[in-house]
Amino acid sequence: MVKIGTALGAAAGAIALTAAVASPASAIIGGHDATAEYPFMVSLRKDGHHYCGASLIKPDWIVTAGHCTVGVEPGQLSVRIGDHDRTKGVEAGVTEVIAHPEFSYEPFHDDVAVLRLDHAVDVPPVEIAAEPGPAGTASRILGWGMTCEDGSECPHPPITLQELDTELVADDRCGENYDPGNELCTDSPTEDAQACILDSGGPQITGRPGEWRLIGATSRDGDADPACATGPGIYTDLTAHRDWIERTTAG
Repeated sequence: MVKIGTALGAAAGAIALTAAVASPASAIIGGHDATAEYPFMVSLRKDGHHYCGASLIKPDWIVTAGHCTVGVEPGQLSVRIGDHDRTKGVEAGVTEVIAHPEFSYEPFHDDVAVLRLDHAVDVPPVEIAAEPGPAGTASRILGWGMTCEDGSECPHPPITLQELDTELVADDRCGENYDPGNELCTDSPTEDAQACILDSGGPQITGRPGEWRLIGATSRDGDADPACATGPGIYTDLTAHRDWIERTTAG
């Protein structure tokens, strides 16, 4: 997730944190160690270091946030898929990076991209839902992002995948740059809990273990407060981009 006012630079600047190896007690800010299997969960890596999350949607395609693809070339990227430990899992390279043709981050718009892997992986992908559901729909977010607002206080991003139960909330809870047709305004019943830097692109899912459906990808903070964990977060609505994703990954 990108904080309001920091855009891509904040996420890119946080890449250096991933060299650490210790795992704090909780992450995503207010989350906890994953309690179910998420074989589709992807650690997207630049020059060998985790910097964004993603979701496996086909044996050789992943989906992530558009801002995770700015300034990178396929040869710099790799993935690890299907393990709670972001240093393990099935490995693959990336041969193609395709951001949505309308993607921008000043201001944010259509914050979604798909990446082709260098080979098909033998890991169950996740299906994109037909629709996200109304306000009040329960969801869950996943990631290996920062565990606190101040990186100097939590310099060691988690090794173990973190989860946080969330829910869709009314569109007017998110700021003026929020697009209700293409984005999901999301909050958590847990106080002061939300995705943060290094969680960008990771999945927002609904359903239950073994029957998860993908509805969103972590995009950015949802209010004027620069802190990640206060207020709602904005997630790209992948159900609204489902047709573009299907067309683009059909080849």
